[in-house]
Amino acid sequence: MAKPFLPETFLLDTPWARSLYKDHAAKQPIFDYHCHLPPDQIASNHQFENLYKIWLAGDHYKWRAMRSNGIPEDYITGDKTSDYDKFLAWCKTVPQTLRNPLYHWSHLELRRYFGINLVINEANAPKIWKLANAKLKTKAFSTHGILTKNRVNVVCTTDDPVDSLEHHIAIAKSKLKTRVYPTFRPDKALVVNSPAVFNAWCDQLSARANIDVKDLDSLLRAIDNRHEFFHSIGARVSDHGMENIPDADCTEKEAAAIFKAARAGKAASPENTARFTWFMMLAFGRLDAKRGWTKQLHLGAIRNNNTRLLKRLGADAGVDSIGDFPQARGLARYLDRLDSENALPKTVIYNLNPADNYVFATMIGNVQDDLTPGKIQFGSGWWFLDQAEGMKWQINALSQLGLLSRFVGMLTDSRSFMSYVRHEYFRRVLCKLVGGDVDAGLIPADKKLVGGMIEDICYKNAKRYFGLETGNM
Repeated sequence: MAKPFLPETFLLDTPWARSLYKDHAAKQPIFDYHCHLPPDQIASNHQFENLYKIWLAGDHYKWRAMRSNGIPEDYITGDKTSDYDKFLAWCKTVPQTLRNPLYHWSHLELRRYFGINLVINEANAPKIWKLANAKLKTKAFSTHGILTKNRVNVVCTTDDPVDSLEHHIAIAKSKLKTRVYPTFRPDKALVVNSPAVFNAWCDQLSARANIDVKDLDSLLRAIDNRHEFFHSIGARVSDHGMENIPDADCTEKEAAAIFKAARAGKAASPENTARFTWFMMLAFGRLDAKRGWTKQLHLGAIRNNNTRLLKRLGADAGVDSIGDFPQARGLARYLDRLDSENALPKTVIYNLNPADNYVFATMIGNVQDDLTPGKIQFGSGWWFLDQAEGMKWQINALSQLGLLSRFVGMLTDSRSFMSYVRHEYFRRVLCKLVGGDVDAGLIPADKKLVGGMIEDICYKNAKRYFGLETGNM
């Protein structure tokens, strides 16, 4: 006889898996150390108008599924169709997502947030819309209410160095118990191959730092100025989204010449872009080490692969993929170079190509130290790998080649306030794997030992590792 859909024991198929989840994982608050939540919506305690606004707007995962289902773009991102019509188009798509994690996530989101246990389809769409929208009008579904209900102790957003951080300043003055911190992400500092983007960003940086960014030295001083300002607001984490760390070398003189040419409107060649990136990434690493920050490296995405949608929607349109870039040599040289200078910050490296999982899992063991347990982390499965199979691959690779017990666990990496079910999803996968090992006699049946490790991975390791003051949920 078939089990009911999404029972309380979902993914927890052994006694120890169920015990670990119930007694240890489920009780932990959330430490969301990397996401793309909009700070302005947190600062204003935003109330979402309807289910489309909170559930579908900006969700690239759902957009991709709808496109694969043949839904016209006007019913995905268009402004000529109503919110309800786009919601209905999603409800028509959900039945086609069987075995895709979106099927589980979407149903969990409705259950955990709204208490709606209906199967998502076109027939149930009107009732789902009505029930959810009624709850969205209540205070419990403001952004503050959602963070509180989900026991989110820490949120680290993703912010450009030229951002004013006015919303973070406002959040810090509010009554919200969740602590919200900016993350320093200077990706545009590297795009010397695109002078229009690079120069516009440098002009913004000049204005924000009150430093005329006219040469390499002033660029570095302005970036340091903004890094210091982020630190004063509470930031302790940086982030970089890159194809890979280039296997290149670059002197200060060469970097200065590349900068000068880009400021004059001449696009850098691929080789010079790689050289400039290498130089700047070393500078960023030294800044993080100087102020005791943690660096995040999100590696392996090939972005904006659809010119038609890029022209229509701009970047972040949901047309990105896993890349197959060489990762090992450049990353190894980068970590070693900073380590040799005693300037290697705590670092989390995220891999997008599962073929490189063992590369990343072995890379972190090369430059650990005796001051910070788990100083260099193999980050959780992200983007296309933050589903059950991808999580299992990452956990197994880390377990076999490193210390799972020191892992800082899951993050949302999402723009949606509805994504906190992904922490539940991750915790169930983790408990399934570890609990299965206990039931198989591969790990001692010691609740203090094993349960303590589960609690550490779900929350406590991140709290210790990032050194951020947490809320009290």
